[in-house]
Amino acid sequence: MKAPAQERLAVFVLLVVCILWGSTFVVVKDAIERMPVMDFLAWRFAIAALVMAALRPRAVAQLSAVARRRGVILGLALAAGYVAQTFGLERTPATVSGFITGLFVVFTPLCSALLLRQRVDIASWGGVALATVGLALLSLHGLAVGTGEAITLLCAVSFALHIVGLGQWSTSNDAYGLAVVQLATVAVVSIPAAAPDSLAPPPNGGVWGAILLTSLAATAFGFFGQTWAQAHLAPARAAVVMTMEPVFAGIFGVTVGTDRIGPRTVVGSLLVLVAMLLVELGPRQGRDAAVERLE
Repeated sequence: MKAPAQERLAVFVLLVVCILWGSTFVVVKDAIERMPVMDFLAWRFAIAALVMAALRPRAVAQLSAVARRRGVILGLALAAGYVAQTFGLERTPATVSGFITGLFVVFTPLCSALLLRQRVDIASWGGVALATVGLALLSLHGLAVGTGEAITLLCAVSFALHIVGLGQWSTSNDAYGLAVVQLATVAVVSIPAAAPDSLAPPPNGGVWGAILLTSLAATAFGFFGQTWAQAHLAPARAAVVMTMEPVFAGIFGVTVGTDRIGPRTVVGSLLVLVAMLLVELGPRQGRDAAVERLE
């Protein structure tokens, strides 16, 4: 069983990561208007992987062969999520895409129950329900099921599988090397996807700044922080904490961007906060019990 102090620190780290991810929405939205999305992703993840590898060049080599294979699997799940989200955005409004992507909070406990035979307690299910309603109020303004929605649904499933796998495979000692392998895998997938069209460098200093901000803060530190935090948190609990990302995205959208806040945004944000508190204060016996590892 994880130490309470270590769990609290893991929740704090994951919240900081959510703040970073939420802060990048305004920056990324502006950047991808000036260069192709897949090009942006290729540069972002390649720089992040290279910088992390340069800072600790032996981190990947110190991983066992099993850990490296697991890092590749996790990276493929992460890449599938980003690619599906990108292609889904071409066919569906961003608000609908945001809500469907946020459904990872629903799929995470379902994947845990299915793959790990892990019992999900009532508090976690209540948190999932509240977080889903909160995300709907934050992001949904009409939903028409179509090709884009179906593709984006794959994104939510991929992110949920990534959270579950990371929660089972990440350890404190392997967190850094595992993060490097994951980011490198996303870069390897993104580069060929971008290459047929252009794989062009950023067109100006503003886009370079956006890439450096997202690659170093949101990606390098962000995914290392997530990998470390999930070594100390159960997947369902981590998923609900991560629903804070759209809340912070809304805050930055209003304060830095041009978004307007309304009653739906306020109520949705409060529901997400209540969901996180419900999971934090609820029973932990089933969630923290020993679970079978993915092999």
